[in-house]
Amino acid sequence: MSELPGGVVPFAEASPAPTPPEKPTAQRVQPLRRPGRWIVTAVVLVLVAQFVHGLVTNPFYQWDRFGYWFLRPVILDGLLVTLEVAAYSAVLGLLGGILLALARLSGSPVLRAVSWTYVWALRSVPLIVVLLFLYNFSALYKTLSVGVPFGPAFFTFDESRLATDMVVAVVGLSLNEAAYAAEVVRGGILSVDQGQHEAAAALGLPKGYQFRRIVFPQALRSITPNYVNQLIGLVKSTSLVFYVSLLDLFGTAQSMGSTHPGDIVPLLLVVTVWYLILTSLVSVVQFYVERYYARGATRTLPPTPLQKFRAGLRDLRDRMREEAAV
Repeated sequence: MSELPGGVVPFAEASPAPTPPEKPTAQRVQPLRRPGRWIVTAVVLVLVAQFVHGLVTNPFYQWDRFGYWFLRPVILDGLLVTLEVAAYSAVLGLLGGILLALARLSGSPVLRAVSWTYVWALRSVPLIVVLLFLYNFSALYKTLSVGVPFGPAFFTFDESRLATDMVVAVVGLSLNEAAYAAEVVRGGILSVDQGQHEAAAALGLPKGYQFRRIVFPQALRSITPNYVNQLIGLVKSTSLVFYVSLLDLFGTAQSMGSTHPGDIVPLLLVVTVWYLILTSLVSVVQFYVERYYARGATRTLPPTPLQKFRAGLRDLRDRMREEAAV
């Protein structure tokens, strides 16, 4: 650029203004085609439809008799026995599991050996064998006594009067459940960070206080969901108490099947549906327990089924609006 006389610089010619960029057109992102997934989905839907059709239309299932038996008082009485046995065994099994886990983690070699032997034995022996052994326990020990070993007895009582069918069922299930609960509790305690133990010890806190106020509350995050999952197996295991003469849900159905041999299949379907309902309720409890103890461990809590349903409705509404706009 040349200067004019006197050192005056002339104004530069204005450059043309840049043209604004063109507004991008809205384009819908096409998802990746997965023909294999659609084929497998179609095959599964066909198989499910055939299964449901056969389940509904096959006269062998006798759905009218199923409806007759489903809410009969005798079935509901058996269901109540199942709930009682499961509830008592769950509480007693958890308490026994906590004691066994503490013994397994103690500094006493005797307690560790006894706890390990108990867990090893009860997890190795089938539950039905434990129940039958307890049911015939009076044949081995007609009387039980409390006193000095190899010395005089302070209290003596008849074992056959104490061991009713309900007691035998609850004790057998509780003993078996305690062995599995002990491993669940021990794993939960070991999952607590070692720094928590060291920090509590550095503060000079008593061992019992450390466990009650620091270690065990943190271990519950791992113990509770796993033990709730263990309850599903316990509910199904209650069907074995029929073999110790306790008429639970399964035992009642077996007894009614002997009286009404033509209704064996409908009665089995009644038992199946009731067990599905019970285990589904336990699964719902498990979900909310896991969600409760996930607080502080995850950034966002897992959505509830209602929240998932609402989110699915919102996604469907947004897609319909996008398609309408295009």
